[in-house]
Amino acid sequence: MRALKFAFAALVAIVLWAGLVLVGARYGWWRPMPAPRGESSSFLGAARQRIARESKGDVALVLLAQDRVVGQQFSSRGRPVDGHSLFQVASLSKWITAWGVMTLVEQGRIDLDAPVSRYLKRWKLPPSEFGNDGVTVRRLLSHTAGLTDGLGYRGFAPGQTPQTLPQSLTRAADAMPFTAGVVRVGMKPGSAWRYSGGGYTLMQLTIEDVTGESFNAYMRRAVLLPLGMRESTYVAPDPAHLADVFGADGKPATRYTFTALAPASLYTSTADLTRFLQAQIEGPDGAPAGRGVLRPATLALMRHPQATLFGFPIWGLGNILYISTDSGGFVVGHDGNNYPAINTTARIDPATGDGIIVLESGSSILASEIGSDWVYWHTGRVDFPTLVIDNRLSLLIFAAGTLLIIVAAVVIGWRRRSRLGSSPVYGGGGPSAGA
Repeated sequence: MRALKFAFAALVAIVLWAGLVLVGARYGWWRPMPAPRGESSSFLGAARQRIARESKGDVALVLLAQDRVVGQQFSSRGRPVDGHSLFQVASLSKWITAWGVMTLVEQGRIDLDAPVSRYLKRWKLPPSEFGNDGVTVRRLLSHTAGLTDGLGYRGFAPGQTPQTLPQSLTRAADAMPFTAGVVRVGMKPGSAWRYSGGGYTLMQLTIEDVTGESFNAYMRRAVLLPLGMRESTYVAPDPAHLADVFGADGKPATRYTFTALAPASLYTSTADLTRFLQAQIEGPDGAPAGRGVLRPATLALMRHPQATLFGFPIWGLGNILYISTDSGGFVVGHDGNNYPAINTTARIDPATGDGIIVLESGSSILASEIGSDWVYWHTGRVDFPTLVIDNRLSLLIFAAGTLLIIVAAVVIGWRRRSRLGSSPVYGGGGPSAGA
């Protein structure tokens, strides 16, 4: 019984320690603050130092405070880059794609909660034991539709012929390694969050089948041009403004093209993305959030939690919910990462208008890490993706504390047992009364 009591006490202590480690990780107890909070110039200086140390390619950074640009940084290993240089932004494309989908929702041409199969003309989801009726537009936008493709598109090298859209949905020839690459329902729709690039390729097909236009033509007409993002395109970027592409070794790298435009192929600049972030909130002279492309209520819906992981709200409709804020909302945005070493991020706190954009090649993590530094600097808390991905130190601290608790429980139990074993044992019997 004593052993069970010690084991239970140790288990309780381990659970409490785990909670303390989680709180410490969330509030960055062992993470240095990149700059004094509230000092934009200091944060920009720290970001510039990090770029100088770690960048092996091109970087474009914009820092916003209260909806205004308060700092910029451009650096390159090749042709000079500036605010109009076009970077391929990988999965950051999905956030802008979601705006295109939501324009059709506002027009009543797409129902968020209808099966997506209602809108498809050129391709159908393969049969599934879970059925396909639960694959709705809402769930596709929030990665909760039960798709198990795991995509990840690497793209097609020069000289390769890209697949057609139906071919890519059936089996993507440019799937990243270790991904299924087949867009199908492999788990119950709505049961859990699971990232699916194929779900956004399905959104690309939906937009084309509903509108009768090419995906890029519709996105340019309905979203990009009305927002003033005139330099942005999902296909055929202006070569005069293209930023060079570098690998992680700093050497010039191949530029890939994509069939899956919606999830991976947007080319844009920091100037255009600045307009996109500014459109998330009310602008000067009463310009409404959404700038007439989407209604403010639609933007609020897109920021509402649609998916959770480990109990944390992590995804809305097309955007990542990086962390909750004191206003009751979230820092929202999206990151992008692609082969060979492309990394991008755009994040904003809609309650304050503060935000950051980092576009780069030559590193697979630098933009995201600077974006996470900004979230920590802005809110005083570590964003959820960082907690999940960069958890080695937290796990080490938890393991060390757990080992200490177990050793302490064993030592205390052994010492108590030793004391009890060396104490005199008093029986209840003297001479028998009847002797």
